[in-house]
Amino acid sequence: MALTRIYLIRHGATVLTAEDRFAGATNVPLSEEGRSQAAHLAQRLKGLPMAAVYASPLDRTMETARILAAAHELEVHPRDGLREISHGHWEQMTRAEVEQKFPTEAAAWDEDPFTFAPTGGESGLAVTARALPALLDIVRQHEGESVIVVSHKATIRLLLSSLLGFDPRRYRDNLDQNPAALNVVDFKDPVRARLMLFNDTSHYSEDTLIKPDTPKACLSSWWAK
Repeated sequence: MALTRIYLIRHGATVLTAEDRFAGATNVPLSEEGRSQAAHLAQRLKGLPMAAVYASPLDRTMETARILAAAHELEVHPRDGLREISHGHWEQMTRAEVEQKFPTEAAAWDEDPFTFAPTGGESGLAVTARALPALLDIVRQHEGESVIVVSHKATIRLLLSSLLGFDPRRYRDNLDQNPAALNVVDFKDPVRARLMLFNDTSHYSEDTLIKPDTPKACLSSWWAK
């Protein structure tokens, strides 16, 4: 199999990003900041050959993907498997609100977000079970080509954990994804992947070419301990 390159991208910032709320299944639009981030990334990728653009069907991913696809005169193909993790009855709550209303669930999720799911929501395992086949199907369809895939924070981290053999129980603790972040994954074949670029946001502005931003908030409490 010829080398296949996947440009795996998180959607741009949304109207809820700054509030650090659980909004996996909530269909929120990009903010103006998010549209600007996507436009800067589109300019960065404009000169590279792309065979196709795929995205989660939620509005924020589809809008990001359309901005990127326009630079290559391509249409966007929605893939349901690339959706974000659903947080069930936590949706649209802040971390503090969840810990106050559902302390037992919050503690269990902190302990193992891969196998635990809040009421009405999904576990990381369930997301991996739908997202990984969707991604590998894209890889098989585009042997030897470069493809843009736009997805979400948790979904991308779970995919990378699976592809690279990381402990998936630690995906929230050890991996981050900024809005409109660029990841590049090369596939020698569907079972051999190599991460070439991770969580890169140097397209934001000239200021970020020197060093990455230090996260000001994170849904995982592990880093703050």
